[in-house]
Amino acid sequence: MYLKTFSSRVLFKVLNHGVVASSKPLSAAAAPLVRSSARGYYNTGKPRDPGPGRAAHARVVDLRSDTVTKPGPAMRQAMAEAEVGDDVLREDPSVNELQHIAADMFRMEAALFVPSGTMSNLIAVMVHCRERGDEMIVGDLSHLHIYEQGGSAQIAGVHATTATNLPDGTFDLEQLESKIRHGYPDPHYPRSRLICVENTHNIQGGRVLPLTFLQEVRALADRYGLSVHMDGARVMNAAVAQRVPPSTILQHTHTVSVCLSKGLGSPVGTMLAGPRDFISQAVRCRKALGGGMRQAGILAAAGKLSLLEMVERLEEDHRNAKTFAEALLDCDPPLFAVDMAAVETNIVRFRLEEPSLSPSEFCARMGQVGEGEEAALGQGIQVLMYPHFGNSVRAVWHLGISPEDTQLAIQKMQFVASQFLEEKVRGQ
Repeated sequence: MYLKTFSSRVLFKVLNHGVVASSKPLSAAAAPLVRSSARGYYNTGKPRDPGPGRAAHARVVDLRSDTVTKPGPAMRQAMAEAEVGDDVLREDPSVNELQHIAADMFRMEAALFVPSGTMSNLIAVMVHCRERGDEMIVGDLSHLHIYEQGGSAQIAGVHATTATNLPDGTFDLEQLESKIRHGYPDPHYPRSRLICVENTHNIQGGRVLPLTFLQEVRALADRYGLSVHMDGARVMNAAVAQRVPPSTILQHTHTVSVCLSKGLGSPVGTMLAGPRDFISQAVRCRKALGGGMRQAGILAAAGKLSLLEMVERLEEDHRNAKTFAEALLDCDPPLFAVDMAAVETNIVRFRLEEPSLSPSEFCARMGQVGEGEEAALGQGIQVLMYPHFGNSVRAVWHLGISPEDTQLAIQKMQFVASQFLEEKVRGQ
């Protein structure tokens, strides 16, 4: 189901420390992002109180993550009318249908409905790495390595070694090959079992892994008898960006985890897909981890709509993200750096060029209604974003953000930039 789009002719631009209307075409200049060892971005709060004397009902544009999506009326109706049964007994018809849809769409033998992406990735590691002390190779900036609490080690007893994620989310293949252990059964070493890739790559800004890279990773894995698992939380964004069916991407992996509750709009759920014997083992692991659900068809009904009706509309998110990124570069004097070549999907990661304005302060300013904002913009606007890696800011588009919302975010960004530059001039 597509969002109703809105037209907006209002586009503000920062000029001479002020906010004025502009019809100037947006620049597409690129600026590289700097790698950082910083960890974490889930450190900003909910919409701030606008404060005394300010707008009590500001427009909120939530760009923190595509996990904030909410099911619309059609999805809620499908959930209310879902036919259900006991899924632990494999008797929920809605869950069974969802699993068949996913397996067919991904061109894999079977699929399993799992409560979350983190559990889905953990199950994949548990099944692929059959013995405690086995080893997987993951990207050093992968979600699985950084944001999943080390569950593979903590729960599954699986050791991880890392390959350096390049700016486009890929690995150097020679380095990847060097990480594969060859000493088994020498008791000094773990046994290499699994290579994990992430597509799109979250920390690197929603980058789409090239099909040639995936083909080469699979060839390397086959040469050494390893499996390839894709954390494909946003693989549907990758498929839309590359204009290919997801199966074209997934033919180079053994298994995949695909999130239904991000850009696809479901309230809960992830699909884990792979060979039939893999999924049989995954069912056991899901149960052990507490992920066996009973009348889960209510949730599966939402998942069916996500896969069948919500994929094509991801292109709108990509367009909106690019529109915002171009507006960042149109700021005059330049205050933001963004690599336009890296804006491939629904995530925009950008740097602040002004050392005295930190990502945290910028996000705080964007999230509150500033003095004079209602007079300048006609209303209060709260834009929610997260500080991110490499002294950067991350903004994520999703089905809750329309083209009109994107223009509001641009207006607010330019107002914040204008206010900051005026304050800087006064302070000199």
